[in-house]
Amino acid sequence: MSRAEVVKTVRPVSPLWTFGLLRSELTTTFRRWRTLALLAVLAAVPVLVGIAVKMETSDGSSPGGGGGGGPAFISQITNNGLFLVFTALAATLPFFLPMAIGVVAGDAIAGEANAGTLRYLLVAPAGRSRLLLTKYATVVIFCLAATLVVAVSALTVGALLFPLGDLTTISGTRISFAEGLGRALLIALAVAASLIGVAALGLFVSTLTGSGIAAMATTVGLLITVQILDQIPQLHALQPYFFSHYWLSFADLMREPVYWDDLTKNLGLQALYAVVFGSAAWARFTTKDITA
Repeated sequence: MSRAEVVKTVRPVSPLWTFGLLRSELTTTFRRWRTLALLAVLAAVPVLVGIAVKMETSDGSSPGGGGGGGPAFISQITNNGLFLVFTALAATLPFFLPMAIGVVAGDAIAGEANAGTLRYLLVAPAGRSRLLLTKYATVVIFCLAATLVVAVSALTVGALLFPLGDLTTISGTRISFAEGLGRALLIALAVAASLIGVAALGLFVSTLTGSGIAAMATTVGLLITVQILDQIPQLHALQPYFFSHYWLSFADLMREPVYWDDLTKNLGLQALYAVVFGSAAWARFTTKDITA
């Protein structure tokens, strides 16, 4: 084919085509059995926590945990089932949620290469940058969907097993149930936003290999390693730069007034990771040879 013929075949990419590509990616991702299994595991965590608390308190004793934030919300579940939402998000954020994101993000590019479908995707008038952006958008949407699955499951179980009503914030003030629901939604959004850095990291790893399993294992391994390092006191100077360091700052949304300092640090850190590893993924993907 001559250069002139190649130029004639190149047509501007319609925005509708781009939305069609995103819709196709979302459909493919959420129809995979692996994705459905991950969502099922995430939905099961609040069920197990709720049943465990119900059984522990059936004789009138108090559930374990005490204190004010993070997983210690468990001490408030028997008073108000809405606290199961906060407890479930705190329980899944350190491992289950980022693991699910790591699996989906790690498989985004490497899985296509392993299946031999990547070069066929690039034949379509998308371009590598557009395809990579679509893949990242799909993973980010999965972050939101996975977080909402945990929150909705926790709210349902909390409503079935425990009373609902006005609730007491960490600061000791009382807010209405409707405002509590609003806080729960904000917390779910904050948790989802806390995962966009992991999504970018997983996407970058996915561009480095043609094996989906290797990319997923590497991403999950990095998640575990960073969280272990975040617990070592001797590394306190580096820990504020680890993507997991401010994850549990969402508890500050249950203060009155809301304490925004750690929340904004978390969002800024996640945006930094998204830019750095997103750029690295773009640089790698747009220059690598596609053979599968």
